[in-house]
Amino acid sequence: MKSSAVKDRVAALHARIEEANYRYHVLDEPTITDAEYDRLMRELEALEAEHPELRTPDSPTRRVGAVPSREFAEVRHEVPMLSLANAFSGEEVADFARRIVERLGRATTADDLEFSVEPKFDGLAISLRYENGVFMRGATRGDGERGEDVTPNLRTVRSVPLHLRGKGWPRVLEVRGEVYMPVAAFDALNKRQAEAGDRLFANPRNSAAGSLRQKDPRITASRELSMWCYQLGEVEGGPQFTSHHATLDTLRELGLPVNPEIRTVDTLDAVYEYCRRWEHERHALPYEIDGVVVKIDDLAQRDALGATSHAPRWAIAYKFPPEERITTLRDIMVSIGRTGKATPFAMLEPVFVGGSTVGLATLHNEDQVRLKDVRPGDKVVVRKAGDVIPEVVKPVLAERPKGSKPWVFPKVCPCPLQSPLTRAEGESDTFCTHPDCPNQRDQRIIHFASRGAMDIEGLGERTVFLFSNAGLVHDAGDIYSLRKEDLLGFEGFGEISANNLLSAIEASKQQPLANLLIALGIKHLGGAGATLLARTFGHLDSIAQASEADLAAVPGIGPTIAASVHRWFHDPRNQPLLEKLRAAGVDLGRVEVSRVPQVLAGKSVVVTGTLDGFSREAAEEAIVARGGKSPGSVSKKTTAVVVGREPGAAKLTKAEELGVPILDETGFVKLLETGEVPVG
Repeated sequence: MKSSAVKDRVAALHARIEEANYRYHVLDEPTITDAEYDRLMRELEALEAEHPELRTPDSPTRRVGAVPSREFAEVRHEVPMLSLANAFSGEEVADFARRIVERLGRATTADDLEFSVEPKFDGLAISLRYENGVFMRGATRGDGERGEDVTPNLRTVRSVPLHLRGKGWPRVLEVRGEVYMPVAAFDALNKRQAEAGDRLFANPRNSAAGSLRQKDPRITASRELSMWCYQLGEVEGGPQFTSHHATLDTLRELGLPVNPEIRTVDTLDAVYEYCRRWEHERHALPYEIDGVVVKIDDLAQRDALGATSHAPRWAIAYKFPPEERITTLRDIMVSIGRTGKATPFAMLEPVFVGGSTVGLATLHNEDQVRLKDVRPGDKVVVRKAGDVIPEVVKPVLAERPKGSKPWVFPKVCPCPLQSPLTRAEGESDTFCTHPDCPNQRDQRIIHFASRGAMDIEGLGERTVFLFSNAGLVHDAGDIYSLRKEDLLGFEGFGEISANNLLSAIEASKQQPLANLLIALGIKHLGGAGATLLARTFGHLDSIAQASEADLAAVPGIGPTIAASVHRWFHDPRNQPLLEKLRAAGVDLGRVEVSRVPQVLAGKSVVVTGTLDGFSREAAEEAIVARGGKSPGSVSKKTTAVVVGREPGAAKLTKAEELGVPILDETGFVKLLETGEVPVG
């Protein structure tokens, strides 16, 4: 590859990995599979190894995790919570051992090493802090330096002792571990979700993460979480340890949960055998694992080996390969989203793969189906590795039924209106454009009730379909007219579940204005734009009455969003919804004050070009969340211009002419932290 091509590829990998980190760790809405994430990271690591000049301080390979959620207080880890380097084969585990021998030197051989081999739990990394034997604080890993304070939620986890057993505890004892959801608890949770008509969780890992980060600890308590402890963090006082296994023995004595499958072995062959065993028997455990962690047992050797900024040199995670199973592709169907986008998906003969039973898998678009040439009736290879979305890899051509014909994308929408589906020239997506399409209507209602919008717990996809088919809801406004007697007529709704849903609907009336704007599903309007409009106009009516020019004048909005917002509020088809919201008493003017320090209050920061660690929307949201403005143009009032790759020439020239400070991405991060423009 030419140097310019390598540079562009590294930049693209930065952007994709950081977007994946944000969606997984902050939003809890992962959009790519674990296997794809690992592939991207390994490709980036390889390119940076070949071209070290391209490894920037903010590269994802230097990161440990993701920024903590704004919903929880920040906790700074005195001892960083590092992540682990990955190995995907026995050869890579052997390389890990070889590097250790080389680093230790002084005639050290592989025979001098003892290893701790442990299941790699598929959950959420956490830190427990005990002071004089009493549980004082629990936090998530976050970015390794800063995490989220989830103490009230961790107190609900019964395997977390609130007071240590025995005597003579260290003054401070910080224990690292993994919170997880047992498979039985996960199955029970999904059964309750289905009965309530709410969306089902994809796997125990996401369920555990989402449960621990609930704002209401009572919800966490209902999820039957558990945990395993596997490492020490900060320690003040107490006994001195020489080995990892002695540390774990002490943790057990103190009443902390330590996994019984952890072993200490003294040869690489024993390490390989342990990995092979659990790769084949992983589903025999009552919890999910996705690999094996291999650690040096001797703590003095660990100290000598140290760590990089990303991971300890004395441990590695052997990741199990993605699981694949063969099953029958029963049919290919098409779903219609709230924007009318038609997405093909595979209906499979249910198969257990990657820790859960899979019956559906996305096929993305018409071109992907044609490229893979999968057909109804085919035996297909299905791959899943703890992923949110299973993947149909390929057909088993040797078992293709005789007379099989390629699947043809339908010409009409599957809804009762049977309106035409259209695909614009040069585009990969197909759309239903009928304004009265009931499938789009239902998806708009689902979006309205979703997390990040009106956040109505219990009003998931299944429940919306039930209510819609029964004629109870025709748009999102009808949600607020539901009565208990309406709900009790449906299977799965008793007194308690009906009351819970009605309470959630009532509570949603107090969602901030920015959430309401997102819930309306206005094209091009994302979180940053919604927050800007809410803070600028203060009330939904003021936004609705604003001219397109007034909307575009809001720094950070611009003509495209302004035109879309203006068009939505002046579309007669949307007026009945707005009137229903008003009549129901939905708060149309609640502006939430940001909890983030307002270090950019009164300041204007322009972003131009492509940043590695931020999408354009994320950069603008970060500025707005700190009280600043992010306009689309540079003026004398501009505090700074953040310049990424391929910046707008006009903005850059204007900044230079006016003497406005120009920052790279590192400077932008410092500006977000301090509010001060870095010097030099």
